[in-house]
Amino acid sequence: MAFEKKKFTVYIIFTFIIGWILQIVASIFALQGNMALFSPVLSLAMFAPLIAAFIAKADVKSVGWKPQIKKNFKYYLICWFAPAVVTIAGAALFYTVMPNRLDLSGSYLTAQMGEAVAQQLAAVGITPLMYVLIGLVQSITYAPLINMLFAAGEEAGWRGVMYPMLKDKYGTNKGRVIGGIVWGAWHWPVMVLAGYEYGLVYWGAPFLGMALFCVCCVVMGILLDWTYSKTNSIWAPSIAHGAFNAAATLPMIVLNVNYINQMTVGPAPIGIVAMIPMIVLAVLVCKNTTKGK
Repeated sequence: MAFEKKKFTVYIIFTFIIGWILQIVASIFALQGNMALFSPVLSLAMFAPLIAAFIAKADVKSVGWKPQIKKNFKYYLICWFAPAVVTIAGAALFYTVMPNRLDLSGSYLTAQMGEAVAQQLAAVGITPLMYVLIGLVQSITYAPLINMLFAAGEEAGWRGVMYPMLKDKYGTNKGRVIGGIVWGAWHWPVMVLAGYEYGLVYWGAPFLGMALFCVCCVVMGILLDWTYSKTNSIWAPSIAHGAFNAAATLPMIVLNVNYINQMTVGPAPIGIVAMIPMIVLAVLVCKNTTKGK
């Protein structure tokens, strides 16, 4: 998709207007303690990039709506399972470097769910580690498929429209970096207002989290764009995006609750230490792109 200044400008304006309005509304619900409405509204915001693409009259039909499963089967397998593998690798690195932050007693679960729910889980024999395993099974079975339906709204807009335009104007790798920064900045309202991803209270808040999440989106965007370039189907990065969302929070279940305000470090892959395996993969992808592979 060739870069067209007018279309790109309209696309960016409406992506941010629609996305930020919905994020602000979702944040208001979160601050009121109404998580039942926070999650649906935030999920709705994921369709802002696709809606903006239609408004900008971008060629949405050409983003690759046919899955072409037989042709791209191996890439779909990568998209389905790799996010969980990378998340586990990042968590393993994080807890190896900082073993004092590992807590198998369930302090994090208790803080998040409450003492009563934690006791109910213990009563039926579900330990924190077992809870992680249950979540892991979900993240490599049905969760990527369910999450894909929402992630497609972002992927069709970001990887299907914005990234091709930026790559056409600035080159593949530079376009990916710029696209990742835009993608990360798009999340800022819900991060600043509702503490999305890193919480509200942490060292350097909110600017460190805002910057670090842009780094995360640059890295993740490179990997998602790689899957898109290999398959020419928007469903590949949508599945990978959905699988990443399903697996990303699992390492936090065994986090010592005393470190809950230090998510910029880890153990989820949005933290700089736990992000390292994903960074390595992104660097390899960029190097291969430079070599024309």
